[in-house]
Amino acid sequence: MRRRLRSLVRTPAGATHTPGTRTPAALAVPALVAIAFLLMPLIGILARTNWSDLDTHLSSPGVIEALNLSLLVSFWALGLSLLLGVPLAWLLARVSFPGKALVRSLVLLPMVLPPTVGGVALLLGFGRRGLLGPCLEDTFGLTLPFHTSGAVVAATFVAMPFLVISLEGALAGLRPRYEETAASLGASPVRVFCTVTLPMVAPGLIAGAALTWARALGEFGATITFAGNLPGTTQTLPLQVYLLLQDSPEAATSVSLLLLAIAMAVLVALRGRWTGGTTGRTARSARPADDKDLPAPPAVEPHDADEQPLAPQERWPLHAEVTGFNQLTLDADPGTTIAVVGPNGAGKTTLLRALLGLTPRARATLRLGGTDVTDRPPHRRGVAWVPQDGALFPHLSALTNTAYGLRAHGVRRADARRAAQQWLDRLGVGHLAHRKPAQLSGGQAQRVALARALAARPRLLLLDEPLAALDQTTRAHVRHTLRRHLSGFGGVCLIVTHDPVEAVSLADRVLVLDEGRTLQDAPPADVTRHPRSPWVARMLGRNAWPGTARGDGLALTGGGHLVVADGLPDGTQALAIIAPEAVSVHVGKPAGSPRNVWRGTVREITSAGSRLRVLITSYEAPDLVAEITPQAALELGLADGVPVWTSVKATEVSLVTL
Repeated sequence: MRRRLRSLVRTPAGATHTPGTRTPAALAVPALVAIAFLLMPLIGILARTNWSDLDTHLSSPGVIEALNLSLLVSFWALGLSLLLGVPLAWLLARVSFPGKALVRSLVLLPMVLPPTVGGVALLLGFGRRGLLGPCLEDTFGLTLPFHTSGAVVAATFVAMPFLVISLEGALAGLRPRYEETAASLGASPVRVFCTVTLPMVAPGLIAGAALTWARALGEFGATITFAGNLPGTTQTLPLQVYLLLQDSPEAATSVSLLLLAIAMAVLVALRGRWTGGTTGRTARSARPADDKDLPAPPAVEPHDADEQPLAPQERWPLHAEVTGFNQLTLDADPGTTIAVVGPNGAGKTTLLRALLGLTPRARATLRLGGTDVTDRPPHRRGVAWVPQDGALFPHLSALTNTAYGLRAHGVRRADARRAAQQWLDRLGVGHLAHRKPAQLSGGQAQRVALARALAARPRLLLLDEPLAALDQTTRAHVRHTLRRHLSGFGGVCLIVTHDPVEAVSLADRVLVLDEGRTLQDAPPADVTRHPRSPWVARMLGRNAWPGTARGDGLALTGGGHLVVADGLPDGTQALAIIAPEAVSVHVGKPAGSPRNVWRGTVREITSAGSRLRVLITSYEAPDLVAEITPQAALELGLADGVPVWTSVKATEVSLVTL
């Protein structure tokens, strides 16, 4: 019996099932009973249908007339639901307002309200003696009860919640970043809604529309209560079934089978979209794993590689005063590239979103050139943004994605596509112009997103870790192309990065943020020599220990004392910078000149080019990173957990006042 039960309750195809687990009989038996309970009425219809007379029953004049009326009512109800339900779903998904929970309850109410009660409510609201009925009849000559329009209203009242719920769920699951990116490329809110939002929520919209239509087709209680049962006017197919049950049960069964077949066809066509199930093989399954698994990008033709020089008037200096979470002022001349660095939570992305006008956390008073764009909406600021994940529109090809900003600014389709293809060629992905984002690797998608932003010719360019998804070879290629473009760019570019190579090679200035404030704003060489942030020092590969000047050295914040050659006045807050190659590692306690010696334990060994970086922890000093050769590590017998001694000469320590 148990073996038979396990054979009946199998794991569905595609579902995860932990090896070795068994379905408990206490759950399996009630589940099988529930399936049988739901299946039995359907089997009853199939078993009791007189198949030989099916055609006769369904082709009778009364059934044909009721079917045509049902189709008319259901399609009108679907149209009315789309007209009213789509904006309502968007409002519930995207806007916070007082009474939102009440509005959502009103949407759900027809789904739990008895249909006849719904019909009575419609009569009291829209009937001749209802609250609004006399006004509709006197002003517009519109009488809803006992009229086909009344059947449409009743079907809409009952069926529209299916559309609103399905679409609201789809909209809630859509990341706003896609719409924000479209706005940064110059698309108006209406264009964003029509070209980005609706296409991306199309599965949810289609599912909701199908369920709405099917529910309207089968509506009975509210229709008969509010619109009556008038042949040719309000007698829809479900009402016809009710009448046939009294005179011809076999005909009623045949018509019921027709409605059942239509309902099942709708559910089969949805294939689980209503319940959130998978819809089969997704396009993303074909996505390449990484750029390194693909052939190198084709060589770029010389005439495509060079950016055309900008006209003299296309120069846009930047002035921004940011308040809120971020508190800083930015001034930059045209052609300046600023690398924005800092630890997680420092406010880097918030700064970019403030410049875009997309966050309530911070507000930027923004001037680009001689124009104050502070009060302009995002799509009219001339600010393009590349978010961390690229946010390519999944329903558009790489070429159409790249041309999106140009099209939003009114450029003709052919010209926009030509310019987009040139930008894709510059970034080495021109041969992928026809592919959708799901068919691109992460690095390829990031290059397309970069091409899309550059093609829009913004006045201010914001890049949020634009090269993070690229492998080393591709990153160098794209960095070279980006540097060439930025050298002739007439605006200002801000690049959020955690890569010191990007900060040094691409930026004219490095802006160091911490908790929304500016810690340092200086050329890369100055930041490299004198980092004022422990995080930046570590990003540059150096040890950074904060402390307070005391006597011949620094009293470290984390405990311990560091001896330095050139001290500071007592009480001065400073940051001690120690290069990893200046740290010596020993098996035993070193003798000789080092004045800074600590016992420690090896915790991690990583590769850094041709050398090894060894992380050493100690109770006597903060964590320390040493850089040694593989041969030295082999001779010392270094491995995780091995006790060692470390030493640093006082002359190898640099102090930066804070």
